[in-house]
Amino acid sequence: MSDFRLAVCAEMVFLELPFVERVRRISELGFEVEMWAWAGKDLDAIAGTGAVVSSMTGYLRGTLADPDGAAELLKTAELSLEAAERLGCPRLNVHGTGLDERGLPVVPAGEVTPAMWLTALRTLERLAALGERAGRVFTLENLNTAVDHPGVPFARAADTIALVEAVGSPFVRVNLDLYHAQIGEGDLVRLVERALPVVGEIQVADVPGRTEPGTGEIHYPAVAAALRRLEYRGVVGLEAWALEDTGPALERFRAAFTA
Repeated sequence: MSDFRLAVCAEMVFLELPFVERVRRISELGFEVEMWAWAGKDLDAIAGTGAVVSSMTGYLRGTLADPDGAAELLKTAELSLEAAERLGCPRLNVHGTGLDERGLPVVPAGEVTPAMWLTALRTLERLAALGERAGRVFTLENLNTAVDHPGVPFARAADTIALVEAVGSPFVRVNLDLYHAQIGEGDLVRLVERALPVVGEIQVADVPGRTEPGTGEIHYPAVAAALRRLEYRGVVGLEAWALEDTGPALERFRAAFTA
């Protein structure tokens, strides 16, 4: 029996199946479901599977830290809240800037200036107000810039924690991605201890390769033990490719977070 609510990202597993069937299979295996952008997906069919959709991308375009990009992010966040309502999805994920199909920033930042920090803070405060009105939470995800997402501003977990603490709202939280944090910062147990008061969700994958726990260098049972000690009872989401077959990969994930 898991101590945590476990979710699986449908964008990265059962890739041989249509998206709605991936959602169905994940749910049948006892996991909640995460997804990325909702545009172009059959939301009614996804809702019809009966799956618990626990997280989705909370914007279509835009950035946190420049006025025009922030206005676009906020406008598409309102549309995303409407989609989340249709799916019953409680959490909507955002990044420092929009990402293209390769995960690269639409607006890369060679330097993050003090003005960008202030604009990002104001944008997140407005997201918090949108979330409060809708009864849903926006989460700000840390990313790594060394391997997957070079040029993304506010990428480090330390950055996302600082911004979320500055907003000070229960409707903006951190999506603490431990795969990205291992590449960018390491020291995961102490990072979890530091971040947990503002965490809305935790995501996992192993390093290198972004595959399921047990395939790389991160000892996830130790992370799970720390989460139990800290009495975390939220979602742990697998955002990983299966090293070989999806079924065994999901069981490795479950085993890593099961007492």
